[in-house]
Amino acid sequence: MFATLSDRLADTFKNLRGKGRLSDADIDATAREIRIALLEADVALPVVKEFVGAVKERARGEEVSQALNPAQQVVKIVNEELVNILGGETRRLRYAKSGPTVIMLAGLQGAGKTTLAAKLALWLKEQGKTPMLVACDLQRPNAVKQLEVNGERVGVPVFAPEPGNGVGDPVGVARASLEEAKRKLHDVVIVDTAGRLGIDSEMMQQAADIRDAVQPDEVLFVVDAMIGQDAVVTAQAFLEGVGYDGVVLTKLDGDARGGAALSIASITGKPVMFASAGEKMTDFDLFHPDRMASRILDMGDVMTLIEQAEKAFDQEQALKAAQKLSGQGGEFTLDDFLEQMQQVRKLGSMSKIMGMLPGMGQFREQLENFDEREIDRIQAIIQSMTPAERANPKTKAQPKKGKGAKRSGNPAKAAQQAAAEKEKAASGGNPFGAPGGEDIDYEKAAAALDLPQDFSKFLK
Repeated sequence: MFATLSDRLADTFKNLRGKGRLSDADIDATAREIRIALLEADVALPVVKEFVGAVKERARGEEVSQALNPAQQVVKIVNEELVNILGGETRRLRYAKSGPTVIMLAGLQGAGKTTLAAKLALWLKEQGKTPMLVACDLQRPNAVKQLEVNGERVGVPVFAPEPGNGVGDPVGVARASLEEAKRKLHDVVIVDTAGRLGIDSEMMQQAADIRDAVQPDEVLFVVDAMIGQDAVVTAQAFLEGVGYDGVVLTKLDGDARGGAALSIASITGKPVMFASAGEKMTDFDLFHPDRMASRILDMGDVMTLIEQAEKAFDQEQALKAAQKLSGQGGEFTLDDFLEQMQQVRKLGSMSKIMGMLPGMGQFREQLENFDEREIDRIQAIIQSMTPAERANPKTKAQPKKGKGAKRSGNPAKAAQQAAAEKEKAASGGNPFGAPGGEDIDYEKAAAALDLPQDFSKFLK
């Protein structure tokens, strides 16, 4: 995501490099380019005006005019202002002091809300919680079944006393889920409410009734980032009709512009708390404004990469591999290499991993075209080797000894080699040759044969 904005900002900052001092004209030109970049990224106009105004004001101040490198100082200002419009600090979940924590999910159809409920449940499991999913979307066809399937995938139980498909009372289900959670000792309850194709009074009222029934600790509004400015309009309408504490953005990987993510926090005043950027259940995490700003400016996201590596890597294996690579723990074998490569695969695709490194924006096309099957081929090659070959990759196959091979220094073995060579010479290179190896006059030999007359034609 944010590919369009990242590219435009990178081109803008290139024009500032090498300048020892920035004139008002330089600042105005830079601000104009930033404004265009934000508008092309589908950022809301009020947010663009506020952002550009703040950048221009700070760029004309002392922090830039007295800086040794004005261009880098402008980049620093843009980074800080991006963090501000993205919500400032990372907003984390509030947990109940007593009883189960109740999280209510609301949103429109098409945002993948039911799948996201399972992603949130898995994320909570990784934090050491014991969540329970509650099926309160009783209108959409097969919504209850979908939640049950997703719950099974992430290993989280689903409370679904009603079949759905238009049957059942969602408010009653939500209320009953609290007693069920207490009875089965679940410390987090995730209530998946019904979505609609658009904001309407019925949707608002049902969501409000469920909110009043369970008194949630967090109400999260799920928004599809790909719908652009409509995401901001929808989020604002739901905020006024029902209210919520934070926003969850889905399908961030499918939006190259990212305007919704840059606009929602500023327009609604509610932080983006979580983001989903992929189809896997593990493609879900807290939304960090500072890290997102760093990605937009092609500074990478090393902190997220480190955190994911800490979750995916086996520390004991990693330590052993590091010791071998430093020459302190024995020879680093292909088995060790294979183990480390499999650990890296747990982080996701290579293009995703490389994209978190600083300066990789210039290689975006190569990363997008990277064939992940190449990793599978390397793995297959290593696994096709024998244990001895994997343990000692430097071992070369010994060539077979031919006529010019050297004789063994062992007299007995040398005699055996000589006898074998003599026997081979006796048979001759020509399978039809004489025992001594001399050539044969085949015409003379054929004339001397006493064959029937009819056979003579075959010898001409």
